[in-house]
Amino acid sequence: MTATERVRGTRVAPRSARPEPAAVRPVAHVAVDLSLAHLDRPFDYLVPEAMAAAAQPGVRVRVRFAGQVVDGFVLERAEASEHQGRLAFLHKIVSAESVLSREVAALARTVADRYAGTLPDVLRLAVPPRHARVEVAATTSPVQDSTAVDDPRERSPGGHWAPYPGGPALLDALRAGGAPRAIVTMLPGDGWPVALAQAAGATLEGGRGVLLVAPDGRDVDRLGAALTGVLGSGRHVVLTAGLGPAERYRRFLAIRRGQVRVVVGTRAAMFAPVADLGLVGVWDDGDDLHAEPRAPYPHVREVLALRSAQTGAGLIVAGHACTAEGAHLVASGWARAVTAPRGDVRRLAPRVEVAGDDAELARDPAARTARLPALAWRTAHEALTRGPVLVQVPRRGYVPALACQACRAPARCLQCQGPLGSGSTQTVPSCRWCAALAGAWECPHCGARRLRAAVVGAGRTAEELGRAFPRVRVRTSGRDGVLASVGSEPALVVATPGAEPVAEGGYAAALLLDGWALLTRPDLRATEEALRRWLGAATLVRPAGDGGRVVVLADPSSVAVQALLRWDPVTFAERELAERAALRLPPAARMASLTGGPDALLRFVATAGLSEVAELLGPVPARPTATCPDAERLIVRVPRSQGRELAASLRAAAGVRSAHKESGSVRVQVDPLEIA
Repeated sequence: MTATERVRGTRVAPRSARPEPAAVRPVAHVAVDLSLAHLDRPFDYLVPEAMAAAAQPGVRVRVRFAGQVVDGFVLERAEASEHQGRLAFLHKIVSAESVLSREVAALARTVADRYAGTLPDVLRLAVPPRHARVEVAATTSPVQDSTAVDDPRERSPGGHWAPYPGGPALLDALRAGGAPRAIVTMLPGDGWPVALAQAAGATLEGGRGVLLVAPDGRDVDRLGAALTGVLGSGRHVVLTAGLGPAERYRRFLAIRRGQVRVVVGTRAAMFAPVADLGLVGVWDDGDDLHAEPRAPYPHVREVLALRSAQTGAGLIVAGHACTAEGAHLVASGWARAVTAPRGDVRRLAPRVEVAGDDAELARDPAARTARLPALAWRTAHEALTRGPVLVQVPRRGYVPALACQACRAPARCLQCQGPLGSGSTQTVPSCRWCAALAGAWECPHCGARRLRAAVVGAGRTAEELGRAFPRVRVRTSGRDGVLASVGSEPALVVATPGAEPVAEGGYAAALLLDGWALLTRPDLRATEEALRRWLGAATLVRPAGDGGRVVVLADPSSVAVQALLRWDPVTFAERELAERAALRLPPAARMASLTGGPDALLRFVATAGLSEVAELLGPVPARPTATCPDAERLIVRVPRSQGRELAASLRAAAGVRSAHKESGSVRVQVDPLEIA
């Protein structure tokens, strides 16, 4: 019996018209790169004998599908197929390089199911595009890490974990091949990169690989420098989307080929094919940069938790703040909390104070112009004699939000209803959505024509502080240019959240302005996000024993402000989790956001066949787009135990829509980061 005859149910054409199938495992299960939800499954193809050696699991291939030649990955080879019809042959082997590991393929399937997405969408995130020249060059070209400094002082074993009860034991478990799962609330200060690097070193000593993910390039650079100090040069590789296609693919191949076993990167690295994974870690999991903006919108923390569960690797979720999701992992018993004693926290934290309202503005006219209460003015004035002062401003730009001068109603575009903003005193206000100019704006509520600043951005704040402190240098760090670090000389550093540069020797003080703008955002995570951003800035300030002070301008009664005063993010996260559980909000419940036209939403929900426990919230108007001007959003909420069934129902509904070629589109986001 020939290999062709062994393929069950396959009708074989004359030998002259078709090539001979491979003698061993002639069937290839292929993940075809198709965006249609109803085709989200492997398809079987015959492997020609001429391709038998190259068509191994993980290689890129091209196959014929519905009259077109499309890309795909070989998932595995088999002796027979369940398909009862005629099988086509593989059209072409794109490359003999196996770029999709079995572990990443299984993870991608799990992530697609978790987020009601498709496998091809996840694989596009997991495997970078091919560069043929890089494949040849990478065979002989060694991979170097992005740092060049090797500091032996950082190699002291376990030093940065010693203050944490259970910290040294965590390192011992990683070194011994264990899989500890920890939610770590780091001490104030800049020791977190070395702590994570030492955890990576312990895992590497145990003969296993490491994957660490940070939210942005600055954090990756700091973590990379710490890894060089702990492991030595050339022992890790940095993987970020900003590397460029060729360089990213070169580093990806080095990881896939096992040339390097420690990887650090941004969100793009969460699917890195690290061999024999022993530790996955994420820094500052509350940062919204960890949420993938492309379908199916996975979150780094969730993906790494899935990898930990599937591979038996350890997991570290670390940050100066603690999210409700982290508290939920601890409360469920799936992970354990690792925190330092209160005495160490008080010793390393700066002194935090709350400024009063506008009635307490400093007497100096310049201070009033800069919107500085007396406490903030005195703190900045005194601290500038000892070093730099950080000023955190919630919004970028000059005046990102305007309001009516008479009635204080938010100023909106007369064309699309988007918010109006201003780039400087010399520019005409314009819409932040459609960019339409609003030179002849008139308030629809009271008829007034004058505008005032509703929110002042970093650019305007820097200008005002320059007048308030005329002999002090003012530097800015934000979207238009992020500073990695500043010196120890006196200066005012105005930064937006997440763009705060590290100061040599720490900041003498920090002013956290316009706290109300963070606390009053119409978002489920507004209070949690405010505390996370405040802690991120405050931890850059010198300890209270060295004169470090932080002044926050916000409502003193806010639970986030009280948590900052006590420097107690864990209790705050536990309280936040309890409140969300009482209100049936994530992470205590599972939610899905459905966005599309009214008719499309109705058909989608009807097709999904949601369970009786599913609760529908909405629909409500959503932000219009060019393809859907009447967009609406519908929230589906279920108990957490029903999360898997919800995702399966949504996937099935998307499959029916694509199979029937229904008009309109519905965007599905499971557990969206923002729920306004």
